[in-house]
Amino acid sequence: MTNVAIENPSHTSAADDAQLNASFARQPILNRDGMLCGYEIKVLEPEVPVSADAANTPADAASAAAAAIAATAAAAQAGAETVTEAAPGTDVDAQAGRAPDPAQLVRRAVIRGLIHGNLRGALTGHPAYVDVSREMLLDDAILRVPAERFMFELSPSMVVDDALILRIVQLHGRRYRFVLDDVTQPNETFAKLLPYVEVVKIDIARAPAALLPKLSSVLKSAGKLLIASGLDAQADFETAHGLGFDRFQGYFFARPQTSMTRRVSAPRHALLNLLQLLAGEPTVAQLEAELKLNPVLVMHLMKLANSSGLAVGHKVTTLRDAINATGTDRIARWTQLLLYADGRKVALEDDPLLQLAATRARFMELAIERLPEAGRDEADAAFLTGVFSFVDAVFGGSLESTLNVLTLSRPIQSAILQREGVLGLLLSAVEALERGAWDEIAMLCERLQPLTVEEVAQMGLAAGAWAGVADRSAEGLERIED
Repeated sequence: MTNVAIENPSHTSAADDAQLNASFARQPILNRDGMLCGYEIKVLEPEVPVSADAANTPADAASAAAAAIAATAAAAQAGAETVTEAAPGTDVDAQAGRAPDPAQLVRRAVIRGLIHGNLRGALTGHPAYVDVSREMLLDDAILRVPAERFMFELSPSMVVDDALILRIVQLHGRRYRFVLDDVTQPNETFAKLLPYVEVVKIDIARAPAALLPKLSSVLKSAGKLLIASGLDAQADFETAHGLGFDRFQGYFFARPQTSMTRRVSAPRHALLNLLQLLAGEPTVAQLEAELKLNPVLVMHLMKLANSSGLAVGHKVTTLRDAINATGTDRIARWTQLLLYADGRKVALEDDPLLQLAATRARFMELAIERLPEAGRDEADAAFLTGVFSFVDAVFGGSLESTLNVLTLSRPIQSAILQREGVLGLLLSAVEALERGAWDEIAMLCERLQPLTVEEVAQMGLAAGAWAGVADRSAEGLERIED
């Protein structure tokens, strides 16, 4: 399989070593039809580097920190990125030869990361929701962030004064949009910011249940779009859906027995039969006979076979040619992921279950390749661990019984059921990444050396990009066109 390139921000050059790097994770946001419509971005801010000698010598700490900051600023200037719109302000510190404030460097590292291609690719065309501080809003560097791609989330604990309101109005004029984040109940900040936001995000788990009907009704009447966050239980989703919320954030959709209607693209028992056949060494005639029982599968296979990466100078027109062009390994992976596909005629990058399965599987494969003594067999096992890690969400019943039906190996089953072994640690890492649980990822990386938190975040973005645009390559899925 062709690897997705992942930028390694460390050990590339002196300038790169001095540059601060933020890390990002994403969490899906679904619409009322259960389709992906955006991602919340979880940010891990970088730390301004201080040398070990400075840390041990308090008297020299300030000068050492200043030197590190100055080096970072110089590197940022030397390697400035091309952006959609240059900030109209000038960096007074840089002009005067002074070291920028460390907090400013951190803010600008986050902004630089937001406009970087790795994150853009992982959004797969969906808008991103990102927390912004008061200081970030007042920094002209914020104007580098594309207004059409990002929604700015405002915390209810933010200090609101005339200067901030004026800045929000100015940014409105540049088509930036705002979200009032993490609302549990109205307060003074809520009242001050409400006129300037398009969206209100309410934490369903923490908001008083008795207040939700009135709060949602008033906000809907005021023309606000409502997002329910913290939805990890089916009951919470149903409550928010019944109250008329427009968007839903959390992993409720990956739980068993979801009430959202999911019409599969082919009967799942047929997909299981095909997987069991592929587990052996089927002949082309056997595969052809099995596939002919499932016209929808044939349609997908023909599209996959005619993708740019597989069609070698001619159009594939027969099922036998499609099987030969695609190969059993690719057919197997394609079939595994289609277990999660919704049967409605939607783009696969909008299907949250399939995207979650594909992203986990690809992350697991990329991550294990960074570990010592990992080979092709280990990579295949890692992919399977990720793709079947929540297969009970589509079949119902116990996860263990479904895994037994799939005849997965003992290490894979142990990783999924008990989080045992290296595969279990990697699965825990990708689940922590989905939550933006950076401290948990750091603890796991201590047991997964040489993996670092920054590498885990980079691989998460690369995996998300692969899952979202895999229809463009022979390595993954083809798009179901509307």
